[in-house]
Amino acid sequence: MNDNNLKIIFFGNHKIGIPTLREVYKKCNLVAVVTNPDKEQGRGRKMLPTDIKLAALELEIPIIEPMNLNDIAFYKTLKQLSPDIFLVFAFKILPSHLLSIPRLGSFNIHPSLLPKYRGAAPINHTIINGDKETGISTFLMEEKVDAGGIILQEKFSLPPDITAGELTDIVSQKAPEIAIKTIELLISGNYQLLPQDITQATKAPKIHKENCEIDFNKPACAVKNFINGVSPDPGAWKMWDGKIIKFLKAKLHSDKSRGIPGEYKIHEKQFIISCNPGEIEILQIQPESKRAMSIEDFINGYRGPKKGRIE
Repeated sequence: MNDNNLKIIFFGNHKIGIPTLREVYKKCNLVAVVTNPDKEQGRGRKMLPTDIKLAALELEIPIIEPMNLNDIAFYKTLKQLSPDIFLVFAFKILPSHLLSIPRLGSFNIHPSLLPKYRGAAPINHTIINGDKETGISTFLMEEKVDAGGIILQEKFSLPPDITAGELTDIVSQKAPEIAIKTIELLISGNYQLLPQDITQATKAPKIHKENCEIDFNKPACAVKNFINGVSPDPGAWKMWDGKIIKFLKAKLHSDKSRGIPGEYKIHEKQFIISCNPGEIEILQIQPESKRAMSIEDFINGYRGPKKGRIE
């Protein structure tokens, strides 16, 4: 597919959408990219662009950075481009007056098997809930969050102990193909929308750092899923010896009771923590003010007690 007459506008912020942006740019007429304005980030509070803006600059695609999606000047800018399709991937909810602009419709790429996990953090909730499979859905957008008719879905199995960051990478690589297929269907008009069953809808709200403290009083499998489901960002954490330590990847060591919740033992290349019931084994860790590291690197530099309790 290489239709130079078809005009597409890409909406996105997060790096998950970069491969899709590049593929659509290569195969279609991508006339503009809409992304958030630069904002202060990091300890230095420097003004930094979104990942999508950086990719668009590299491809020399015109960039639109609206401060307000309801701004009339923004509406007019989009309208003047006479787009056929809006492609939205990891952006915001578009108001209805914008959704009416493209001739063939506005579609969203969503990393879950809708109607499951509607919201800002479907990948995190998929892993936290211990799902064995997930997928990617494309749907025609309406003003309600993730509620439009489904155009395509691709389902795939999850490897054990996968983290949210690792699943994000998988989705990022799989999304371009389903995006192109969706565009082709919209062009042809040869598709039937699958209505979402509202009774099966579940929410996947954004997860914040303050809600990521680990509770070792939960079963080991639940603790393992939580650690992996919020890794690497915002990251599951616990106070240990007066400092915040992030646990970034874990696997189940045992599902049977072995000790007091939060009790740990470090020996050879293993870091085992007791839950209620069961034990988890930590695979990746990030001490306060340090980089993320493998458990082997952490243990090699660790000089504290080999047994104790993280409360």
